[in-house]
Amino acid sequence: GYIPIALVQEGKIPSALAMDINQGPLARAEAHIRQAGLSTYIKTRLSDGLLELRKDEADTVLAAGMGGMLILRILNGGGHCLRGIKELILQPQSDIPKVRKRLAESGWQIIDEDIAFEDGKYYPMMKAVHGQERSLSNAELYYGKPDVQRSPKVLLSFLYAKQKEEQKILGTLQKNGKEHTDRAEEIRECMKVTNGMLLYMEGRGNFTDEMR
Repeated sequence: GYIPIALVQEGKIPSALAMDINQGPLARAEAHIRQAGLSTYIKTRLSDGLLELRKDEADTVLAAGMGGMLILRILNGGGHCLRGIKELILQPQSDIPKVRKRLAESGWQIIDEDIAFEDGKYYPMMKAVHGQERSLSNAELYYGKPDVQRSPKVLLSFLYAKQKEEQKILGTLQKNGKEHTDRAEEIRECMKVTNGMLLYMEGRGNFTDEMR
């Protein structure tokens, strides 16, 4: 319940509905909400994803701190209410390209990107609204749209980290005589995308066919 508590306290939202599939986390959220004196403004509800969210009951859905495939499952179960939702705020911990691709295929347009760095980890996040998304390049699927990125310096740091990681993986594969395997080819393709985005973010290149 920390996010809705903070948003209400900062006056960014008037009220919120916190939902979870498990009673334990929901009970802890309820305790935090009571401690903050916000029980009038933040309600809790036991729900498998969005299944218990009623039509026109909310204008924003926030799903953060979970795997990308779980976020997609939650969105897939919200067909009864998502038409009335104005925006999605998503922070997937994995399978991020799949989340961006599914949004684009499902009539959602990503209009805002951000990325945070804390305790040695990077946390990309995005805002999507109803709209026709143009075709996203591979670089945009993996790293987001640079033109709407709020933290370009953090994204640049993330790209350097990915470049180093990919070089290390490829070096290990080559050392073990696996430079011609499918895994090695996959890493090389990823390196093209990462290096291309790095050049673009550094102002030294444009979006290339390889990045797309």
